[in-house]
Amino acid sequence: MTDTQTVPRPTESASGKRWRRVLRHPLGRMLAASLAIFVAMALSFALMEALLPKDTRIPWPNLAGALACALGYRAYVNRVERRAVTELGASGALAEWTGGAGLGLLLALLTLVPLWALGAYRIEGFGDSFPLIKQIPEMLLVAVFEELLIRSVIFRIAEQAWGSRRALLLTTVLFVVGHLPGDINLMGVLVTAAASLAFSAAYQLSRRLWLPIGMHFAWNYLFSAVFSVPVSGHEAKGWLHGSMTGPEWLGGGAYGIEASATALLVWAVAAALLLRRAHTRGQFMPRRPQ
Repeated sequence: MTDTQTVPRPTESASGKRWRRVLRHPLGRMLAASLAIFVAMALSFALMEALLPKDTRIPWPNLAGALACALGYRAYVNRVERRAVTELGASGALAEWTGGAGLGLLLALLTLVPLWALGAYRIEGFGDSFPLIKQIPEMLLVAVFEELLIRSVIFRIAEQAWGSRRALLLTTVLFVVGHLPGDINLMGVLVTAAASLAFSAAYQLSRRLWLPIGMHFAWNYLFSAVFSVPVSGHEAKGWLHGSMTGPEWLGGGAYGIEASATALLVWAVAAALLLRRAHTRGQFMPRRPQ
């Protein structure tokens, strides 16, 4: 008979154990996922700047940035959570995104049409159609980045650890804080909070990102690229030369449509209906026992 020798298994390093402990905590996973998204996006911008001449860069950095955000998040999920990235699954994505964009369009029109009827919003002429194309990549990046970070990273991980209600509160606060710089006022804070609740509820309904991404994209794109109405304090120059007049509480002032009373009413109703549907469908998670 021959003697058999037991080959010792390699021991995990102290730093490896420390990182594993960090990633077991919800805040550690949020940080790791956020870093994966930020780093991937930064690298994509650097690569586009290095490879493309300045006069050809208009659409590509934003499109590459949106793709990089998704790939960075996918890499995090594959390496850390070790599961399929169902929230970005391709099957049914177009239908869900289209449905979200249609809902975003409806909310935008329900906000703007009363302002137009009251004379607070006026169309003063037509510009060229270039902004309709130029702003698609930019608004796509904004929608993908913010929904990945707020809904798929912070909300999803917080919901699993602390329950849906606490996750809704956390992401709403963070979404508002992210929009604080600039000319935001109390009305703008309330509208931003209501929009965040609606986006989170849209994610809860499908447990995927395509619905809130479509809503987010359509809202920003329509006001900025079509109606020339400032969004979140950012100046807009779109196809229609539009302007807001009247009191700040109605027209939104320098912060734009998201500080208007009509936007608050529309987003509050949308958030309430979507949250109620998510609750009725059993999509609210209780707080996990410690």
